[in-house]
Amino acid sequence: MSQILRLREFWLAVLIAVLVFATNMRAPGFATPGRLAGIVEDSSILMILALGQMVVILTRSIDLSMASNLALSGMIVALINKAAPGIPVPALMLIATSCGLLLGALNGLFIWRLGIPAIVVTLGSLTIYRGVIFLIAGGQWVNADAFSAAFVAYTRIEFLGLPLLIWYAVAIVAAFVILMSRTSLGRSFYAVGVNPTAAVYAGIDVGRTTFYAFCLSGLLSGFCGYLWVSRYVIGSVEVARGYELTVVAACVIGGISISGGVGTVAGAVLGSLFLGVINGALPVINISPFWQMAISGAAIILAVVLNGRGAKRGQRLILKNAEAAA
Repeated sequence: MSQILRLREFWLAVLIAVLVFATNMRAPGFATPGRLAGIVEDSSILMILALGQMVVILTRSIDLSMASNLALSGMIVALINKAAPGIPVPALMLIATSCGLLLGALNGLFIWRLGIPAIVVTLGSLTIYRGVIFLIAGGQWVNADAFSAAFVAYTRIEFLGLPLLIWYAVAIVAAFVILMSRTSLGRSFYAVGVNPTAAVYAGIDVGRTTFYAFCLSGLLSGFCGYLWVSRYVIGSVEVARGYELTVVAACVIGGISISGGVGTVAGAVLGSLFLGVINGALPVINISPFWQMAISGAAIILAVVLNGRGAKRGQRLILKNAEAAA
């Protein structure tokens, strides 16, 4: 029990439960199963993106182009669906995912092969992807009447009483739990973030591992490109603008250290749910949605402080163990 109480994820889950309870006291009906399922559905895309960002941050990098990747991949399949509505939706999902993977791989190659800092590469690609959206769409939006019925309906299908969007998130979360805990690639992400030099001596290719992290973030961004456009029924250069900061916020709030090497799948999921609850609660209790940005910013600062203190405590413990062993 004492081990559970020391887990950051446990206290974040408690905080989410307290927020839900407090909001329900102020606005009865907020904590109904249907309303909570809606919050989880609204948070599903953020969860998926946060997992992609997580593996990048674990390797001491950051991907600021995820939202732009999402928007470009989404616009590509939106234009394809507009021109050829008979193409099956699974094929369009594969196209979006492949586009995202390619864009993520390009980022990873520049970082790996040219040694350019990740923040510089992804800031540049963030702008480039938005520019490409404008060019291929001619500055136009793809509106609801341009999509096929199947394209829009696919994310709204329900299975066992829950929208398919939630099941996508559940499946990807389960896959990441296996990836991060049961595979050598998952362990390599952590090793590179904890100590790149030691990782090299352990036979891990740091550059290649970072490249794989950006491929994963790009793949998930592309997949979410279809999910976003289908759910909100719009394709434009403005899609998910600024959302990359929300993704980073979800990771940091979930305990993923911006210094690399520390973080869990559960943390990324709970960080996303925390922001989802805040986003869902503010309008219900008649607080301006603009306060969400201030609350998210305060939560990020607090999370960074807590992460830093936790890291220092861990370092002291290691030193004490080393002295004891000597």
